[in-house]
Amino acid sequence: MGNYGPLFLEVKMLLKNLLLPIVLALLLAGLTACERNTDQAAETLTVNQFLNNHWPAVLPPQGKPPDHFSAEEASLDPQACGECHAAQYEQWLTSLHSHTMGAGIQWQLQLMSQQQGNKCLRCHAPLAEQKALVALQQGWPNTPAAAAPAWLPEKLADAGLVCAACHVRRHQRFGPPARAELPEELPHSGFTASQAFQDSRFCAACHQHQEQDKPPRVNGKLQVDTWAQWQASPQAEQGIHCQTCHMPDRQHLWRGIHDADMTRQAIDVKLQLDRLGPDTVNVEATVQNIGAGHHFPTYMVPKVELVFSLRQLDSARERVIHRHIIGWQVNVELTREIFDTRIPAGETQRVGFPLILPDADAAWEITLMLEVTPREHYERTFRRSLQKADKLSELTVSTLRRALREAGATHYRLLEINQPVPGWPIAN
Repeated sequence: MGNYGPLFLEVKMLLKNLLLPIVLALLLAGLTACERNTDQAAETLTVNQFLNNHWPAVLPPQGKPPDHFSAEEASLDPQACGECHAAQYEQWLTSLHSHTMGAGIQWQLQLMSQQQGNKCLRCHAPLAEQKALVALQQGWPNTPAAAAPAWLPEKLADAGLVCAACHVRRHQRFGPPARAELPEELPHSGFTASQAFQDSRFCAACHQHQEQDKPPRVNGKLQVDTWAQWQASPQAEQGIHCQTCHMPDRQHLWRGIHDADMTRQAIDVKLQLDRLGPDTVNVEATVQNIGAGHHFPTYMVPKVELVFSLRQLDSARERVIHRHIIGWQVNVELTREIFDTRIPAGETQRVGFPLILPDADAAWEITLMLEVTPREHYERTFRRSLQKADKLSELTVSTLRRALREAGATHYRLLEINQPVPGWPIAN
């Protein structure tokens, strides 16, 4: 493979992260003290040991494939995996994991140094070979001098979180225990099974900032804290892992708040109207986090807005009377928290207000709509950045505008509840 792989890795970054697996091992090993019996403790330790090796701070290059591998077996291209794992490949194509190197990060990489970029690529494109290809695209230093080998397609740079990122290390395959008996002869010399693939700790590599990395905080809160939120959830106590909801029946879907059906499963919404007097009604909505095993929503990026409208039934008059956002809003510079109204797992949020009716004798209806903006924080960031378009390259501006269009296309209405205002007086 010539000089491919190690040359592009910055020595400083490698040295900085040499202690990470050790620290993470000590941290995760500490969890075993809380296990209920020795069998669970042993399993936890086994999972921890596997993950310490599987998710180091920087993934090493795969190296040269075994000589007996076919071209498909040697390739890191997800499409090659799809030759045999067709269902998983088709599902992955529809997932956000296949889009982690979209326009939203590409325009930022064009403005970053290699060291800054590698911090993002740690999760967006974690393979060493992907980082090498991105370095070539961006003209960063420490790039390989040799041409990419045949088993490393150039398009891998933009392919996102690919199959190999989770399942391949030094061309060896890893995955969850088989659910059916397998033939003795398997492609790519078979695979190594681990329960870690069915454990939430597997996802923590990218969905939890680690304290030893000294991650950025806003108002003392980690920007990425999903695994810790899950640990405090009822789902964790019940043994419901990330994969249970985001990979049902081992499907490679990873649906989240971008998906309306997934979001509907996460919350229960009710609207209650109580007549307080001839012209006054109390409006209250309750939103309970019944299905998300973490905060709803978990990150600062999405926002869910409750929009209350009042409509007179015998006319076309309708107006918005109240708005409320569920989410964690911070400024674009990531230095100041504006509000945090996220709902922890299992908890309920109430939004209520009194309303004076314009006409006490008319018939009225209250409408509650839930509008979801999955990339709200990014949209604000993109718009702010476009205000400085004159200082950016034409390519960066074009990529930034595409990122904004793509983010805007993700908006959707989750649900709509229409309820007539009860009459007055209220019958006994």
